[in-house]
Amino acid sequence: MTLIDLTAPAIRSPFSGPLPVAIIGAGPIGLAAASQLHERGIDFVLLEAGVTIASSVAAWGHTRLFSPWKHLVDPAAQRLLAATGWASPDDTTLPTGSELIERYLAPLAALEAIATRTHAGTTVIAVSRQGMDRTRTAGRGSRPFVLRLRAADGSVTDLPAAAVIDASGTYLNPNGLASNGLDPIGFETVADHISHALPDVLGVDRERFAGKHTAVVGAGHSAANTLINLARLAREEPGTSVTWIIRNPAAVRVLGSTDDELQARASIGLTVRELVDAGAITRVDEFEIVALERDRDGVDIIGNRRGGLAHVRADVVVNATGFRPDLDMLREIRLGLDDIVEAPATLAPLIDPNLHSCGTVPPHGVAELAHPERNFFSAGMKSYGRAPTFLLATGYEQVRSIADELAGNAAAARRVQLVLPATGVCSTGGDGASGCCR
Repeated sequence: MTLIDLTAPAIRSPFSGPLPVAIIGAGPIGLAAASQLHERGIDFVLLEAGVTIASSVAAWGHTRLFSPWKHLVDPAAQRLLAATGWASPDDTTLPTGSELIERYLAPLAALEAIATRTHAGTTVIAVSRQGMDRTRTAGRGSRPFVLRLRAADGSVTDLPAAAVIDASGTYLNPNGLASNGLDPIGFETVADHISHALPDVLGVDRERFAGKHTAVVGAGHSAANTLINLARLAREEPGTSVTWIIRNPAAVRVLGSTDDELQARASIGLTVRELVDAGAITRVDEFEIVALERDRDGVDIIGNRRGGLAHVRADVVVNATGFRPDLDMLREIRLGLDDIVEAPATLAPLIDPNLHSCGTVPPHGVAELAHPERNFFSAGMKSYGRAPTFLLATGYEQVRSIADELAGNAAAARRVQLVLPATGVCSTGGDGASGCCR
């Protein structure tokens, strides 16, 4: 059985050989997808916009993950590495992002089977079908995909592919600072004072924050990590202070129950609570940002608060409001997205952050990830849209399921199973009906 039944004339990839599966993003999920496809003898091309693999992970490499090593290594990747004598890290320890790259992702990416098919510094500008925009239907599923690529030197080429796995993530696409989801009025005038989420305030970014007043905007764990580091910086550097701005009355996601299936995550919430109570962090709740104005060498953050207009002045503003998927490059692809979280419509109710934490999301695969566009799949954080409940272990099972689907093993693709932290094994039957953790 061939990978894809193509009725169009045969096309060869400008990289090598017959039509590959195109994987967008060489982070943990993209590399796992490559490992799973390699085990099944399916050719692939791995496209990474950064100059090195896992460039987004490297950007927050100073941050320690919530999950231990036993949940951070894809099974197929582990089998490939084990054949080279790779030493698996201690299952129980929690690595930083940099350690994840150094001890796992870099050795995996260096394997010949993957390295020879990886192209860093290659940005996917757009994805379409050969000779078809999104409005054309007849024979659509049999046409190859076409990915428009921009290389590091600025040259543009088209890459045909049999299928596409979009694992490009969301880290480079932050939500807007304003409570309406947009950039606040005046954002452009103070953009030099805005920091991306998870800055390395104790390391390479220290000078930017030392002796300054920083406002951290956001109610999730990215905000919590930064708040803790800023509070430590304030103890070490005179004149350093921190304000935490949230739009709701309470940061439930961070300061909620301490009975968390990931104890490292629970301890972060407890630490932030203690720092707020001790006065090391000033919390401003129910603050809905509407505008930003330059104030001497800083920023005047203007918002609605409890029926009136309020101001918070800061030298630096950290945007930790979460992330969203880049959908611009998929304008010619037929997507079936939920209209709230921008995840695949069937998956969205299973990952709704109002109902689920990372550990309560049931396992899922192609049945939940499918789009109307045949053989196009989003995976990893990209598949979760704006929902923050993603775990790497979940993404590994996603791409295992996708790989089985592309290999023609539909039954295995729909028989998903996932071991989650402290909750045991979640599984589904071949019919895709959700099971429960036990």
